[in-house]
This record gives sequence, structure tokens and C-alpha cells, in this order.
Amino acid sequence: MSSLQLYSKEHLRSFIHLRKGEKKFGESVHSVTSLSALKDHPAKYVLFGIPEDIGVRANHGKPGTAKAWNACLSSLLNMQSNTHTNAEDLIVLGAIDCVKEMKTADMMDPSGESYFDTLGKLVEKIDQKVSEVVRAIVHAKKIPVIVGGGHNNAFGNLKGASEALGTPINAINFDAHTDFRPLEHRHSGNGFTYAMERGLLQKYAVFGLHKSYTSQEIYDRMNQFKGRSAFYFFEDLELIEKLSIKDATISAKNFLGNTPFGLEIDVDAIENFPSSAMTPSGFTMNETRKFLRYFSRRSQLTYVHICEAAPTDDTSHRTGKALAYLVNDVISD
Repeated sequence: MSSLQLYSKEHLRSFIHLRKGEKKFGESVHSVTSLSALKDHPAKYVLFGIPEDIGVRANHGKPGTAKAWNACLSSLLNMQSNTHTNAEDLIVLGAIDCVKEMKTADMMDPSGESYFDTLGKLVEKIDQKVSEVVRAIVHAKKIPVIVGGGHNNAFGNLKGASEALGTPINAINFDAHTDFRPLEHRHSGNGFTYAMERGLLQKYAVFGLHKSYTSQEIYDRMNQFKGRSAFYFFEDLELIEKLSIKDATISAKNFLGNTPFGLEIDVDAIENFPSSAMTPSGFTMNETRKFLRYFSRRSQLTYVHICEAAPTDDTSHRTGKALAYLVNDVISD
């Protein structure tokens, strides 16, 4: 598949720092030579990356999410392989090929009249690539674990999963924002709006929404989908304690019901996490890990998407390590 750069065992080994007496995570994970090989493979989870920040730029955001995938992989593959990390249950597939689209975006003039519309068209191309890979993984009865990239890729995830299952699916989004902006050019802020409009998304819950960074227009749009949308405010959970995080988590689980769902983790919701919209007020890393572990163990889980991390040279190791924790939380005991 031309939309995917498959990683060989040799490529994965290039990330690993071997140490005598230890077995690293990357020594135990699997690779495959084709998507068709997934069907008969015993591993349950399939990890791939989306090294792009075009959707973030198209949403007037801060670039840098294209660097998250390699930062994550460098840390993840150097974790320990032991009886608790379950590296043998993971296939590291590779990365979506975004090279051409990224080069085109880098060459564009941000002050140009058609800048955002053109970025939106590039996002649509990446949408198609992501959906093809997710569809193949879900069709092979595996669980995709996706590291972005911007939150624009939620649309490709939902499209691929929905097409593989032949039905719309639900989604829960751990996020400070709804990403439910209008149906304008495609960008990181309207993936769920497009998914709802295209009949790919049935129920949508946002966990940790910040009241002051959500427009009235978005509240009104969400309210148009009564019974199909739910939001749990960060302020209600953490500041005025109107509802405990535990009770809100159970409520969100009940809202999703016993049908397939996608788990979206936007690191913008984590306090001081290097991201496209870093917040000084948010959930802790440990609260995020607990939330991720709770929902990733639901039998209806269809995919996991971790997005919006934007490491800099100074924060690359810390960001990569945090992303590696989140990925390992999905598959470990």
C-alpha cells in the first residue's frame, strides 16, 4: 500500500539502545511485510504513526505534531520487555506516508489567499490514507493504536473503522476541546463534525471540555445531536467537583453503551504537556493514564488514537517518554 511506510525489524532495531542483561521492548515487538499478513498474526494490537501537522496548521494552530511519532518510537522501543509490558502482543506497522503533503505545505505562503483551503485539501488526502490503513487493521480483527499527528486524523480513524465494521461507531474524546467546528475546509478542529455529517459517528462524548475555550456556536451544534452527544466539563470534575472523575467515567461508559467505539486521547487536555495547544490547567498525566486504561480494556474498543503532541528539541525525550507510557498502557497488564 503506497500510503504506508512499513517498518522492518532492521528499521526498528535502529532505534534500540541495547544493554547487556536487559531485553528491550523493541526486541520483542513484531513487524510484518504486508497488511495482508495481519489476519493470521497472533498479536492483538497494531501500532502506526502519522507524522504530519498540516491539519493543525489548517486550524490556525501551532505546528510540531509531525515530530511526535519518532519521539514516541524512540522511547517506546527502549522500554523494558518483561512479563508486565506485553511487547509480544504488539505489531509496529510503520507510518502513514505524509512526505509529499508535508513538503507541499512547507512550500506554501501562509499569507496566500487560498492557503487554508489548500491545506484542507492536503488533509483530505491524508484522511484517505489513514482510513485505508485503519480499515485493513480492523478488518483483520486487530486494534489499531495510532500516534499522531493532529486531531484531524480522528476522521480517518472513524471512517476506516466504520467501513471495516459496516456500521457507524461511537467515540469518546479525552480533550479540552470538542473539535466539532463547522464544515469548512478540513482541519484538526472539525474531524468529528465531518464524521457525524458523513454517517460514520453515532454517539460522541467529550471528556474534560474547557468551558471558556468552547464557543457558543459549538455548544449549539452539539445540542443539535441530543441523545448522540455528551460532554463532561473539566471545571465540573476538577474545580467545583460537581461530579467525580470516577463517576463521570462510568457515566461516559454507559453513554457509549455496548457498541464499538474509538478512544481518542488529545494530549492538549494534559497540564503542561508539549502540544499544539498546551494548557497550564488540565488533567495530570496519571489521571490520563487511568482514563486510558479504563476504556482500553472495554471489549467494544475498536481503536486508540493519541494525538496533538508537539515536541521541541528541548522536550522531545520527555514527550516521547510520556507517549510511550500511554501506548504501553493500552497493551500492558
